[in-house]
Amino acid sequence: MNTMTLSLLTVAAVALCGCSSNRQQAAQQEPVHEQAQQVPEFVADSAWGFVAAQCQFGPRVPGSPAHTQCGEWLHRQLLQWSDTVLEQTGEVSTYDGVLLNIRNLVGVINPAAQRRLLLMAHWDCRPWADADPDATKRREPVMGANDGASGVAVLLEVARQLHASRPEVGVDILLTDAEDWGDSGNDNEESWALGTQYWLAHPHQSGYKPIFGILLDMVGAPDARFSPEFFSMQYAGGFVDHVWNAAHEAGFGAYFPKGQGGAVTDDHVFVNKAGIPCIDIIDMRTGGDHGFFAGWHTTHDTLDGIDRTPLKAVGQTLLQVIYHFNP
Repeated sequence: MNTMTLSLLTVAAVALCGCSSNRQQAAQQEPVHEQAQQVPEFVADSAWGFVAAQCQFGPRVPGSPAHTQCGEWLHRQLLQWSDTVLEQTGEVSTYDGVLLNIRNLVGVINPAAQRRLLLMAHWDCRPWADADPDATKRREPVMGANDGASGVAVLLEVARQLHASRPEVGVDILLTDAEDWGDSGNDNEESWALGTQYWLAHPHQSGYKPIFGILLDMVGAPDARFSPEFFSMQYAGGFVDHVWNAAHEAGFGAYFPKGQGGAVTDDHVFVNKAGIPCIDIIDMRTGGDHGFFAGWHTTHDTLDGIDRTPLKAVGQTLLQVIYHFNP
């Protein structure tokens, strides 16, 4: 090897080292963009099975054997998919003077995460089918396949997916009791959502303050549509926009039309009044006597009225929100 060749190689080596050093410096100076987590697939068949399992116990009216048995089953399901399960028991008084022993359940996922999302649904059933077209059935309990079990089922399937693919955000799944023992048709707001009111007075964690909450109610009817609910917009309009945009990103915009929907006294009203922004994903209808699906508060709210597609639309939207959490 002559000196000319050696010199050329030395220059080339120095140049290569310089280029490598420059590339390293550039890489260190460029901002690092975290890649969004992949959103898992919500399994509608699994969610439908969770609806069916609840209905197999019968109407889950507080104080009934079906209510006790289903509460145990729900506790076991949450234990499978959550890091921690907290149970609240207490006594509440209904508007008609009945003392109820209630049971709220909280499945905690990623307990160390500071940024938290609250997901809610009520798991009890209405004690009387007071809207039934057959007057002879109006003292019979409601099965609550849609009004109760559908929202719970979606949250159980969401919990199952979170267990399989850990999200970055913390998620608290709150199943509330005694929502549906309310004074229907009268101006008696406080008679509804007794379990949620109890939870707000006795939070499962001192100073609990999620970024926002999402309530599910009546999300399984075949023709369900979820327009933005009035009180949700009033208290938490920015979060409504965030969730409805997520629904469109997930491919289920047809189930989440934009524009003002109806107003309903539901668990989220009390949560908002307590200072936690909370929105309600609920199937409300224009026209009719009550503004809900045909089987609302009747003996016809049964498993054969549950459609997998709206369960999928709502569940996939929740997963979209959780895994791309940036409200």
